[in-house]
Amino acid sequence: MAYSPIDKPNTQMNPVIYTGDGVSPRTITGANFQPDFVWIRNRTQAGDSGLYDSIRGAGNNKDLVSESSGAEGAGGADGYGYLSGFTSDGFQTTTGTTGFDTTNKLGNNYATWNWKAGGTAVSNTDGSITSSVSANTTSGFSVVKYTGNGSDGATVGHGLGAVPKLIIYKELTEARNWYVFTSVIDGTYDNLYLNLTDAKTDRAITLPTSSLFSLSTSNEHNASSQDYIAYCFADVKGFSKFGSYVGNGSTDGTFVFTGFKPAFVMIKNASAAATDWIMYDKARGGPASGVYGNNNKYFLRANTNGAEANESFDMLSNGFKIRISNAFLNGSGNTLIYMAFAENPLVASNYVPTTA
Repeated sequence: MAYSPIDKPNTQMNPVIYTGDGVSPRTITGANFQPDFVWIRNRTQAGDSGLYDSIRGAGNNKDLVSESSGAEGAGGADGYGYLSGFTSDGFQTTTGTTGFDTTNKLGNNYATWNWKAGGTAVSNTDGSITSSVSANTTSGFSVVKYTGNGSDGATVGHGLGAVPKLIIYKELTEARNWYVFTSVIDGTYDNLYLNLTDAKTDRAITLPTSSLFSLSTSNEHNASSQDYIAYCFADVKGFSKFGSYVGNGSTDGTFVFTGFKPAFVMIKNASAAATDWIMYDKARGGPASGVYGNNNKYFLRANTNGAEANESFDMLSNGFKIRISNAFLNGSGNTLIYMAFAENPLVASNYVPTTA
């Protein structure tokens, strides 16, 4: 049985939860590394998400909101609180002018998802557009910043040394939808939108290679003279998996083999419109929040600012199993895509299997 090259996945990607205390500034710890990409969500009440990365930096004008098409800094973080710095074990939050709802409101619970890229960005000239890249070739994750040129077939270097299976793009300077590329359904180029509930669309765009991704003339990833950020993900055995499955519409739903015990899973029904992007993680627990077993109950939606809700979802030693019949996780005959990251590999480099 193949083993994973990453024995401790939580040194590369790690969900962290905390309870707001209303103190500013506040340092959130527990990531186990200095993150290059942080996604923050209020679990207790409706409130905007906050997405930050080390290339763009921290601050009250650096937030991106996954449920909104708004440009960088348009989420009101200066009013509601923001990530103000990256630390060696997490990040720091600071209050806004009117409160802490987004990052540290007293008594509110928060979920954060933290990824390690490559630290300080380097210039990448592999493509026809020069990019700034922070790449972690071990974990198959990179953050890429570039300026569009409006040219069909333009290319951008991503630094992974492996073919990305999923890329999330966001224009920074104007309001545009979050553009998502994936090839996991049938090996062709499919496009979805992280802030919308639309089904996938086929695109006549060249698939990424181990060094480049290609662009069309779409304003959502290549408007002339506009700045973009792209989060690029490739499969790494025993650590990350990007794939698809077919729903059966039953409470005894599909089992999806990932090759590891998941720490984080995001799922989107690619066949059906009006279906949300659903996010589960190990840190928010099972039947009672903070109690982690096979059954994970609490989820958030990437495309809305709603508070946490709950539906049963099993995280197992080698994958996950759907336990509900709803279309957003298990529409009968529908194709659903997922991105998953490990808590533990099924078999580590010491050949010791993980238990459920």
